[in-house]
Amino acid sequence: MADAAVRTAKPEDVPEIARIHRETWRTAYRSLLPGEVLDSLEDTAGAWAEAVARARVFVAAEGDWLVGFCVAATAPDDEVTRADGTLPDDAATTALVSVLVEPRWGRRGHGGRLLAAAGRASEEAGCTRGIAWIPEADEASGGFYAKAGWEGDGTVRTLDAGGRPLREIRVSGGLTLLLEP
Repeated sequence: MADAAVRTAKPEDVPEIARIHRETWRTAYRSLLPGEVLDSLEDTAGAWAEAVARARVFVAAEGDWLVGFCVAATAPDDEVTRADGTLPDDAATTALVSVLVEPRWGRRGHGGRLLAAAGRASEEAGCTRGIAWIPEADEASGGFYAKAGWEGDGTVRTLDAGGRPLREIRVSGGLTLLLEP
């Protein structure tokens, strides 16, 4: 494998982050999401520019290629609320995390390096644990987070994905992630 690294995203990375987002969702979620939802991902560069400016966004590179990204920020209350509508005691110190690696670059450690970088940065920002929402049918993401020690916390939600329900589960885990050398 060529040199692999993770670094903080820069504004000039936004077009590539938007491309990775679009292409990964079109590949990984084509059986879960309607075509019009996937087609709507054409114009996400503005949202990613805002995320790079306001949140902790990291990119993974292999050689000269950006191959994935991770965004982490303190979770809004509505993302961390329990199924019964109450907030956990650590709501203010919970990070909301999302990791995407292009499938063609998968299984090379990029996702783990991204999650570890987001975990370190989130701990430095005062967070004590992380959460992520993943489609219930997304076995690859479920396996990835399970390998990192994150598990479902019993909370589910159903989103309207262009008229088709998309059931997501919330996984939660620690922010200190050790990687094998």
